[in-house]
Amino acid sequence: MGLSEERVRELSALCLSFRRELIRILHTIQTGHPGGSLSATEIITTLYQEKMSVPSAGDPDRDRFVLSKGHAAPMLYLNLAEKGFFPKEDLATLRQAGSFLQGHPCAHKTPGVDVSSGPLGLGLSVGLGMALSGKLQKKDYTVYVLLGDGELQEGGCWEAAMAAAKYDPGNLIAIVDHNGVQLDGTNDEIMPLFDLAAKFRSFHWEVLTCNGHDIAAFSDAVDRAKTIKEKPVVIICETVKGKGISFMEGKNTWHGKPISDEDYQLAMEQLGGTADE
Repeated sequence: MGLSEERVRELSALCLSFRRELIRILHTIQTGHPGGSLSATEIITTLYQEKMSVPSAGDPDRDRFVLSKGHAAPMLYLNLAEKGFFPKEDLATLRQAGSFLQGHPCAHKTPGVDVSSGPLGLGLSVGLGMALSGKLQKKDYTVYVLLGDGELQEGGCWEAAMAAAKYDPGNLIAIVDHNGVQLDGTNDEIMPLFDLAAKFRSFHWEVLTCNGHDIAAFSDAVDRAKTIKEKPVVIICETVKGKGISFMEGKNTWHGKPISDEDYQLAMEQLGGTADE
């Protein structure tokens, strides 16, 4: 059964709240990555607040999440705080010296983070290892790996894709935040991916696609992915970099640009908030 309309509304409201809090924090500290965090908002939030079983960081039976596109860490932290892994007040220390909330996730310091990430192209390999470990131990957890489309230009991703098809753990779900834009330009300008679904199918993966900002559609895709055991599954989510803020949408300049006072005020207005939140 899919999500109820009421639950979709609740998660949508939470996503909007996370977007406002993200912009407020990044404006205050004048550093961080708004674009890729905004494109992944519904994906990460739906996983943590609805689909994943994460009762505690040390639970051996918990589902695992690998944020391979580690620069979207602020959205991960917002969700971890919402789940109670650490006080929400600590979000204000993002990227500050001595904080456990750095610009990329650190499994050694941040409660709830399963894998340290940052260097792109590594997450799928790590996720595969975690999935195979679960299979060997006869654990029932699922490993979710969130990939950026730009990092799929890295050869290591496709080595992991080949290995996943060979060893097929049955509990690995890759998700691509397919926003079409990376640090220095569009994917097509930097290194075209062409037909991404066809690529994965040629590596013997099952491919599902959805609108990555449609919570109900993404939830349904996750449910479908969990029923497929004969091959690894990837959900290609069509998203918009900087989603929700008109002047950020689809712009590579907002991969990691500081937010000015003027831009902050406009962004908060578009998100239904106020600049003095």
